[in-house]
Amino acid sequence: MIAYLSGLLLSKTTQSVIIEAGGVGYEVYVPLSTFYKIPDENEKISLHIYTHVREDALILFGFQTRLEKDVFILLTSVSGIGPKLSVNILSGIGPMDLLKAIAGGDSVKLQTIPGVGRKMSERIALELKDRARKVIGREEIDVPSQVEGDKRLISDDALSALVNLGYSQKSAREAIDKALSTATETSLEMLIREALKVLS
Repeated sequence: MIAYLSGLLLSKTTQSVIIEAGGVGYEVYVPLSTFYKIPDENEKISLHIYTHVREDALILFGFQTRLEKDVFILLTSVSGIGPKLSVNILSGIGPMDLLKAIAGGDSVKLQTIPGVGRKMSERIALELKDRARKVIGREEIDVPSQVEGDKRLISDDALSALVNLGYSQKSAREAIDKALSTATETSLEMLIREALKVLS
């Protein structure tokens, strides 16, 4: 099984990358959380790898951090969630935000992820809540209080709006965080307006 891959980044798309290692080009599927952090083509890249073996194929999934891979494996342990859906879920929400939502039993938050309906979100929250809390404890991630819930939802809506406008998730998140740090009030319209000022 391939657990880690390091080599030259030959090409990349939002769905997968091709890494040359030892004269072999490996196609590796990646979530957006990893895609936004990988280097430019023809530069060195290293990814944590999950090898998925089927009767008719051997498929590689790659992650920038060990945390992303751990969350991916957590998701695949839920009935009805395969590797590709797990990657799609990680593309719709960062690993830390996902862990916080699961640990807090926030099925409403989980339903905002493309491809996750009400039943699946409730199943994820129910089956993974305790395991997510263990990962959070290991990573020392702060679980947001209920009071911060509204601000978090507004922030996520603003992020989605900016990404739809063509900004990268990383740039949009940084702009939103900066706008939040100076904001005297928190509304979706205000946050998008202030974040756009930062981006310009």
